[in-house]
Amino acid sequence: MALNRAFKTGAGFGLTSGVITTLGLMVGLHAGTHSTTAVLGGVVTIAIADALSDALGIHVAEEAHPERSSRHVWQATAATFVAKFFTAISFVVPLLLFELATAIVVSMVWGGAVLALLSYRLARAQGVAPWKVIGEHLLIAAVVVVLTHGVGEWVAATWATAG
Repeated sequence: MALNRAFKTGAGFGLTSGVITTLGLMVGLHAGTHSTTAVLGGVVTIAIADALSDALGIHVAEEAHPERSSRHVWQATAATFVAKFFTAISFVVPLLLFELATAIVVSMVWGGAVLALLSYRLARAQGVAPWKVIGEHLLIAAVVVVLTHGVGEWVAATWATAG
């Protein structure tokens, strides 16, 4: 039971964060630079640095619960790192296969599918209507994409003449 709970905690957090953080980064960098190199470098950086950061965050959060065993804490930590790293790094594939604009669209579809599947499984496990959970999670992802796109455009417009 403890492994299952620790795994669910880490994997659920890592998958969700992997999709939303990576999509936000990709869309923002694309809007600001239109550079495949910048987007690719950002994705690989997120896969490493943010996976480690999120894993440490889960580690500390799980340690805050005194009833959680050390084994549980480390299992959640490892599951978070693995899920976040492989989810984020999966976004490299479209960048290698397609031109940047197409890769961004493919990545949004891929990220949406991952979130929808995870949300569906979560809703089913909780006995709630899947469409509500899926809709909520996809809406949050869409807000992140819209905001980061706007920030990328703003950065490009603000500093384009300064460089």
